[in-house]
Amino acid sequence: MSLLRLGRGPAASFPLLKFFTTTTTFPSVPDSPSFLTHHLLDEFSRPRASRDAVRLRRLAAHLTAPAAESVILRLPSWRHALDFFRWAAELPGFRHSCYSLNAMASILPRHQPVHLERLVASALASRCPMTPGALGFLLRRLGAAGLPDTAVRVFDQARTALSCTPNSYAYNCLLEALAKAGRPDDAEVRLHEMVARCGDESVDKYTLTSLFQCYCNAGRPDEANGVFQKMSERGWVDEHVLTTLVVAFSKWGKVEAAVELMGRMETLGMKPSEKTLSVLVHGFAKHGRVDMAMLMFDKMISYGFSVDLPMYSVLIEGLCQGNEIRQAVELFGKMKRDGVAPDVRLLKKLIEAFCKQGDFATIGPFINENAEQLTPSGVASLYNVVLEALVTRGEVEVAYQLLSSMVRGGQRESADDSVGVHMFGSMEEIKPNSDSFKVVVCGLCKVKKLDLALALMEDMIVLGCRGKLVMFNDLILELCNSDRLDEAYKIFHKMKDLGLTPSEFTYNSVFYGICRRKDPRAAIDLLREMRTNGHTPWIKNCTEMVQQLCSSGRITEALQFLDEMLKMGFLPDIVTYSAAMNGMCKTGEIDNALELFHDISSKYYLPDVVSHNVLINGFRKSGKFDEAQEIMEEMLNKGLFPSVVTYNLMIDIWCKCGKIEKAIACFNKMNDEEKAPTVVTYTSLIDGFCSAGRSDEAIILWYKMRESGCAPNEIAYTAFVNGLCKCGRVESALKYYEEMMTKGFDLDMFSLLHFIMFLTSHGNVNKGCELLKKVLQKDVIDSNNLKMVRLINKAVEELSKDGRTSSDIKILVDKGLLSRAQTMGNEGGIK
Repeated sequence: MSLLRLGRGPAASFPLLKFFTTTTTFPSVPDSPSFLTHHLLDEFSRPRASRDAVRLRRLAAHLTAPAAESVILRLPSWRHALDFFRWAAELPGFRHSCYSLNAMASILPRHQPVHLERLVASALASRCPMTPGALGFLLRRLGAAGLPDTAVRVFDQARTALSCTPNSYAYNCLLEALAKAGRPDDAEVRLHEMVARCGDESVDKYTLTSLFQCYCNAGRPDEANGVFQKMSERGWVDEHVLTTLVVAFSKWGKVEAAVELMGRMETLGMKPSEKTLSVLVHGFAKHGRVDMAMLMFDKMISYGFSVDLPMYSVLIEGLCQGNEIRQAVELFGKMKRDGVAPDVRLLKKLIEAFCKQGDFATIGPFINENAEQLTPSGVASLYNVVLEALVTRGEVEVAYQLLSSMVRGGQRESADDSVGVHMFGSMEEIKPNSDSFKVVVCGLCKVKKLDLALALMEDMIVLGCRGKLVMFNDLILELCNSDRLDEAYKIFHKMKDLGLTPSEFTYNSVFYGICRRKDPRAAIDLLREMRTNGHTPWIKNCTEMVQQLCSSGRITEALQFLDEMLKMGFLPDIVTYSAAMNGMCKTGEIDNALELFHDISSKYYLPDVVSHNVLINGFRKSGKFDEAQEIMEEMLNKGLFPSVVTYNLMIDIWCKCGKIEKAIACFNKMNDEEKAPTVVTYTSLIDGFCSAGRSDEAIILWYKMRESGCAPNEIAYTAFVNGLCKCGRVESALKYYEEMMTKGFDLDMFSLLHFIMFLTSHGNVNKGCELLKKVLQKDVIDSNNLKMVRLINKAVEELSKDGRTSSDIKILVDKGLLSRAQTMGNEGGIK
């Protein structure tokens, strides 16, 4: 139901529940309420073990609900009161009233709502009768404790379990509980229910105030504004409503609107409370409006309100974030003059600001001025901020010098003070802690200053610091990356001696170093220790080990390593097995690779596309094209989709075995499956066209490759130039060779020598001679490579016969450029 339909009822007062005890002054006789209350207070103020059980039984016989209420409210703590409440509830014939129940609810701590929930559950279970006023009070207590769901449950069960029919006051209390929780949808439902049961006139100022508060807490400004307008029309806007709106504006980031409304309130003579101003300061600072936060701060000072450390902190931190360092320091000075002592957190923020400005000269005196009220660990934490800032700025060696000076009680490690450690003054009483070493050691590891990091580690141990796990991890990893495994092992054992437990990262860092060393026996020993401590090796490290062993031709050891992993319960993944198969293929053990492939297929994994590609490539390199085709078909039968790499391999295979049409079909299928061909794809097919004597199609495909945005690389140009030469298209080949040169590419030595021979044999002896000069001037001729020497001598022979180039060849001989080639030829037995 819309708020517009709500009746303009009179502003009913919002009654507040007060506790009244029925006790009056009686003579001190055993059956008088005052006598009973006095003695119960005496007993329940004591520890449970020292209570007089006989006396309690005698007093229990006279206990009444009003007396229980009085005792609850007068006991020294809520724990004593709860103990009494539970004792009374278990007495035969006694029943708590709604007033004793609410007395207990009123003193239970809000930050421990579980006790209040249990109290409510007990009231519902015991069917404690309640008045609407008592119900409303309980609902408000539940709302204040952050238990809106419990409040709703109590309200809904009030008729049946508490013999209470909620009135408009109870509804308003429920709305207040929902408002505190910011649950506008639930509040709207209850408002409609209230109007339906209690009439339009039941909606009063307090109803709309709760609804307004609810929309504000939920961050729904449009609905809040609608309620505010309705309240304004009825003259129900008061200081509380305006204050709520000001606070809401600050939360919504509407800083100017909040300040404007605050000014209107002050014009109307409404003075904001200390709590309101405090909320505004924090809210404005949170939204980065420190200027407005300072304005509210000045109002607090002018009103004589006290300002605590959190208030100063939020302002100083805000000023630091806005690079208003001077103002931050001034406010810090005022704070200290006002007798508010800074804590470590605030000092850290100011030091961070100094570091950000690069004002390190200020930091030493600043720390000294504020160190007296701090513990030694607190002072060390301030220097840790400086160390962290230096490392972040890339000034790791400065951080190292500063920490070294702290370790040595202010004495510098060397006379060279170019790093500026003197700026921090005397550091005789400052002892670094584990965090200090962590910051600098990790920084040194990042810049590979491992010897300095190791030296600091020794200093740390001498000082009695245990260090942090992360610094050991970083140092061990970097030592392993630098192939300093023996030192990494020493650090690994040292951290265990210091009582630090290596993590999975620690173990895997050492494992990585062992894998780089290609030491499977040490790797297996470490894996056993990892299994004992519940850690798992990273697959990338296992793969690294297999790849390293295979690349060294140690295939058997690689397979034994995988078997040992399996025995320990570590199942290598398909990537690791693919690495093993790839190593076998590279060493020509393609049949063993195929056997491993089938073995893992039957026992552990369904090999993926990469595994199939490894085998296809292995068969391709060994010239077993039919076997490669079988692996391709097997992959398709398993429902796997070929990758671009798969297609590239198969296109190259079809081209090499002269089945160009199948290669074209493969290429077309790639496009149909929207797998973009790569430069490798185009290069293989272009080479295939040239090998099949179809140079025109090769040239068309070359242009198609470039139009698709795939730029040819040096390998593509080389294949294209060689292919065109094979087809007798030497002039075309020369065109693309010159284009290739403009892009910074060049033919390899053998391709260049063959190209010279093609040019010479097709009559372009001048270009051939020019390129031969280029070859000889490079001085890269291998005297032991007879094939290269033969090609050079053959080119020299052909060019010497031609009158157009014979003189050039003679000049090359005179310069001594050809004598070396001829001498090498003679040494090789070439006449």
